[in-house]
Amino acid sequence: MTASLSVHTENLTLTVAGVEAAVRSTGDRLFVEVDTVRDGVRLARALGTDVESWVPTRALLGADLTVEVRVRGRTVFVLGAGAKPGVTSRLFDVSSAEIRPLGILAALSDGGRALRGAGRRLLE
Repeated sequence: MTASLSVHTENLTLTVAGVEAAVRSTGDRLFVEVDTVRDGVRLARALGTDVESWVPTRALLGADLTVEVRVRGRTVFVLGAGAKPGVTSRLFDVSSAEIRPLGILAALSDGGRALRGAGRRLLE
């Protein structure tokens, strides 16, 4: 039997593997926001590929909670009760996590635009 848990937070910061992330929630879904795709990769590597046996993943499932890791407002992977693993998850051998390739591409594109904009501002 699953015991549902509701989480409400504002102004919470999480640091994993030197990556600082802002955390907000909507009750049953937590959003972990990182600044760059590079930080998202560092966070994912810190979690490891054996997410099925990872204690927080089991706790998320048991509490009926979902965590979305987002880069520049784009969801790049999902863990917990709301994750819907697909082909990409199986390719990377993370069958309990949902990897969102289009979110990753969009975050990369947004990061490239931000970098170009910063370069233009430096030259002005």
